[in-house]
Amino acid sequence: MTNRLAGETSPYLLQHKTNPVEWWPWGPEAMAEAKATNRPILLSVGYAACHWCHVMAHESFESPEIAQLMNNSFVNVKVDREERPDLDAIYQQALNMMGQHGGWPLTMFLTPDGEPFWGGTYFPPTARYGRPGFPDIIHAVTQAWTTTPDKVKENVGALKAGLAQQNRNPPTMELSLDMLDQGARHLLQAVDTEHGGLRGAPKFPQPGVFDFLWRAGLRAGDEALKEAVTLTLEHMSYGGIYDHLGGGFMRYSTEETWLIPHFEKMLYDNAQLIELLTLAWQGTNETLYQTRVAETVEWVLRDMTAEGGAFAATVDADSEGHEGKFYTWTAAEIDQVLEPEAARWFKQAYDLRPDGNWEGTNILHRNHQPQPVGVEDILADARAVLWRERETRVKPGRDDKILADWNGMMIAALANASFVFAMPRWLDAARVAYETIRTRMAMPGARLAHSMRFDRFRQIGLVDDLAHMARAALALHEVTGEPELVEHARAWVDAAERHHWDAGSGGYFQAADDADDVIVRVKPIHDSAVPAANGIMVQVLARLAQITGDSQYRSRADATLDAFSGSVPDHFANMTSLLAGFEQLAEPVQVVVVGEPEQDDTQALLRAVAEVSLPTRVLEQVDGIALPAGHPAHGKGVVEGQATAYVCRGFTCSPPVTDAAALRDQLHAR
Repeated sequence: MTNRLAGETSPYLLQHKTNPVEWWPWGPEAMAEAKATNRPILLSVGYAACHWCHVMAHESFESPEIAQLMNNSFVNVKVDREERPDLDAIYQQALNMMGQHGGWPLTMFLTPDGEPFWGGTYFPPTARYGRPGFPDIIHAVTQAWTTTPDKVKENVGALKAGLAQQNRNPPTMELSLDMLDQGARHLLQAVDTEHGGLRGAPKFPQPGVFDFLWRAGLRAGDEALKEAVTLTLEHMSYGGIYDHLGGGFMRYSTEETWLIPHFEKMLYDNAQLIELLTLAWQGTNETLYQTRVAETVEWVLRDMTAEGGAFAATVDADSEGHEGKFYTWTAAEIDQVLEPEAARWFKQAYDLRPDGNWEGTNILHRNHQPQPVGVEDILADARAVLWRERETRVKPGRDDKILADWNGMMIAALANASFVFAMPRWLDAARVAYETIRTRMAMPGARLAHSMRFDRFRQIGLVDDLAHMARAALALHEVTGEPELVEHARAWVDAAERHHWDAGSGGYFQAADDADDVIVRVKPIHDSAVPAANGIMVQVLARLAQITGDSQYRSRADATLDAFSGSVPDHFANMTSLLAGFEQLAEPVQVVVVGEPEQDDTQALLRAVAEVSLPTRVLEQVDGIALPAGHPAHGKGVVEGQATAYVCRGFTCSPPVTDAAALRDQLHAR
C-alpha cells in the first residue's frame, strides 16, 4: 500500500510513501481537500538526511494508531525543505514568531488556505524530553480548531501581520569598510580560542562567518582575526567532523571540540569549506588545507556526482537504522583489518580506545599531539586499507536530487580550486555540472528550475538558483576567459530583475512574481547554513559591473545594499554574504592578464595570481579581445611581445608587469 507520495521524485517524500498516514504533496489538490472537508492542514517539513526526521517518522508516521488520528483530523502534507526552501522559510519564520526555535522536522498546523496558526518541530509519540506527546498535540489542535475558531483566527492574523512586518526593509544606513572591521573585532570575542569555531555547542562550521573574519584580517593586517580562522580550520580538519577515510565534512559537531559530528554530509557545507580552505591556503601555504581540499573534492567527484554529472544534495546520517554506523570503528576492527604495527600507530593517531570514545565505538579524529616523523606514510597506507574495508559496509542513503543553487555553490568552489591548485580535472567536472544545470534545468525566459531528479522538475524557480548559478558562471569565466559565461550570468540576473525584484522597496524576493502557492514572498537576507540570496546577488552584480563596465549593475547592487543596510548593526554576523558583496563593490582588485593562454609567460603570471589570497579579485584573461570601455584597463595590451598583467584598484591601474614575482609582490601590497 502506498499513499500519494508514491508519484513524487524527492527521495525524502518517497521515504514516506508507505506510511499509513494519508500524505499529500504540497499543491492545490491538498488545499482543495482541506477546504472541502473543513480540516486544517498538518504540514510536516524535513529532508532525507535529517536524523530526527527519521526518528519522528519511525515513532509516529509509521504507527497505525497515530496515523489514524492524523488522518481523521487533518489533511496531511509532506514537504521536502530542499525542494521548497521558500515554503520552509515562511513557516520557520512563523514558528520563530511563536517564540520557538526552528529546525527539522518542522511540524506546522495551517488553515486550508495555508495560513499558520500553531506549530513545533519534533514531537515524541509519548510525552518526554520536556515535550508533549504527538497524540496529545493532535487532540489539542483538533479541539482548538473545532471549539475555539476565533482563537485560531486571532493567531492566524497575528502571524500573518508578523510575517509581513519581517519582510519590510529597515531604514537605510551608510556602510563602510571601517564598520566591517569593527564588526569583525567584535565577533572575534565570540570565537572559541581553544578549539576554534564560535563558542558553545552544537558547533557549526560557519564558513561565512570565518570568511568574514579572514577578509577583515587581510584588510586590516590583523593577525588575531586571521588566527581565529586558521585555528578553526585546523581543529575542524583534524576533528571528528571530518571524514578522515573518505573525505568531506559533516554538517556540525554536537559538542565544542569538533569530536562528535551529526553525521550527515551536505553539498553546500562542503562547497563553502572548499572555498574557505582555498582562500586560507593562499594566505598561509598550509599543506593541511590543500590536503583537505583535495580529499573533499575527490569525495564530491566520487560519491556525489549524480544525474548528468551534476551533484547530489546530501548523504544521510544513518545507515542500518543507526546514526554514524558507517563511519565508526571499534579497536578490535582496526586490529582485524590492519597489520599489527599499522594498527598500533593508527589507533594512537586517531584516538581509538578499547572502550570507544563515543557510545562504545570510535569516531576517528586527530585533535591531539602530532605523530613522530615517518609515521604519516604508515597512516596514509592504513587509511587506504580501511577505506576499502568501509566500502563493503551498508552505506548511508544519498539524496540524489539536483538542486540548482547548491550545485552553483559547488561549481564555483571547484572552478576556483582548480585554478589555485592547478587541477584541470576539477575544472572539467565543474563545467559538466554547469552545463547540466544550464541546459537540463532551463525554464522559459532564462529562468532555472530549483530541483530536478530523473530529468523531472516542476516549474518552480527561486532567486537563489539564479544568484548562485550566475556566480558560478563568473567563477568559470575567471578561470577559462570564455566571454559567453558572462552572457549567461547577465541573462540570469535579468531574469531575477524581471521576476524577483521588489520595485517598491528594493531587494529580491525568493519566490517569483508568478508563484501562486506561498502566502507571503520572503526576501532572503539573513545567512543560514547557506548564504542569503540577496547577499549573493550583490556579489554577482558587483562583479558584473567590474567585468562589463556597465553601470546598471553597480546601481542595482547599491539599491540592494540600501534595502537591507539598516539591519547590519544588529545582524552583521548573519549577513556576511551581503557584507562580502559590499566589499566587492567598494574595494575590488581587478587583475588583467594579456597574453596567449598556453604560453609559459602567461601561465607564470596566472600562477602568481592564483597563489595570493584576494577575496575581491576579479581576474580577466585577455587574448586579442578588447576589454569594454568602462573597464579601467580598457585599451591596454602586451608589452614588447611578453605576456603582461595590470592590477587595477578602483579606477587606477598599475604600470604593466611582465615578471611573475613582481606581480605577486604587487598583489600582496594593500
